[in-house]
Order: sequence, then C-alpha cells, then structure tokens
Amino acid sequence: MFFKSVFDRGMSFFGLIILSPVLLIVAILIHIKMPGGPVIFKQRRVGQYGKLFTMYKFRSMLVHHSGSSVSVAGESRITPLGAKLRKYKLDELPELWNVLIGDMSFVGPRPDVPGYADALAGEDREVLKLKPGITGPASLKYRDEEELLAKQDDPIRYNNEVIFPDKVRINRYYLHHYSFVKDIQLIVCTVLGKKMMYNGEII
Repeated sequence: MFFKSVFDRGMSFFGLIILSPVLLIVAILIHIKMPGGPVIFKQRRVGQYGKLFTMYKFRSMLVHHSGSSVSVAGESRITPLGAKLRKYKLDELPELWNVLIGDMSFVGPRPDVPGYADALAGEDREVLKLKPGITGPASLKYRDEEELLAKQDDPIRYNNEVIFPDKVRINRYYLHHYSFVKDIQLIVCTVLGKKMMYNGEII
C-alpha cells in the first residue's frame, strides 16, 4: 500500500492548505459559540497494530459532561453548533493532520477507543493491520449512525451487538480486497453524500 501512503500524505498536505479558511472560520465559531473550552478535541484512539495515537477533531460537545463513547443524535452534551459540525462532518477536518503525520489514512476503519479495540478477538483482530481512516466503507454505510442509535431503546447495546460487529465484518473485507480505485470512489461518495455498491450491498 505504498501508493496509498504517498496519496494520503500529499492530499492531506494540500487539503490543509486549501481548507485553511474553512478551518479558521470553524475555529472562530467554536470560540464564540462554545466558550470556556478548547477549539480542538483530543482523544487517544487505537491505531494501526493497536498502537495508541492522539486524534484531533473540532470540539462539538460541552466541556464538562458525563457520557459514553457512543454518541446519539440529539444528546444534550452535543451543542447546537456541534450538531451542525457533526452533520456535515466538519468536526473531522482536523484529522487531516493525523493523515499528514501518518497516524491515519483517508480511507480505513474509524479509529476506536481502547475499550472497543480490546474487544476484538480471533481473526477480527486483523483489522488492526489497517491504518484508521477519516472515511471508509463502514463509515459510509453508517453515515447516519447517530440518528439510527437515537431510534433504539438501548443504543449502547444495539451498537455493541449489531453495528460494531457489522463494521468489523466490512473492515475485514476491505483489508482483503483493497483497491485504490475503490478508495477514490469511497472518498468521492463521502464528500458528495452519495451511496455506492460495495461487496454486494449498497452503502
């Protein structure tokens, strides 16, 4: 996947430059609308081969809150501005820095918090061979994950028993059937909010 790495580094560099005005505007809005806390949210996530790294996102929640790592649409801990940022994936733009420094890729499994990665067992652990991504086939399929969880009586249980195992299945397929052309298609569909055919299903 040498070409994938070169593509990631090059495109993230140009992305940070081209999107710098957007990054600045979002940072100013967070500072004005969500005072009393940092603009950037930092969290330790599990990366390639299980190595921990610091992931950067725009803050979308209240500074002081008690909640799980599973986010549900409409939660009180998510601010109105934060909800907008999450809806249009603008909160994830700082992850371009993670791609540039080699912690992440444009396409791959979303980086999990340690508790979920530790739950991987047997052949499922092979997904840790992949660099985590800003987007990916599992992310595309569950682009409305927060809204889906909000409809469940027990969101955490539904995530643990339905969504998480399905994401692992999809990410294992991605590992064994990697295609740079599919990567480009996944990126385009993510940006445009479109669906695509992947492994015999519409995602």
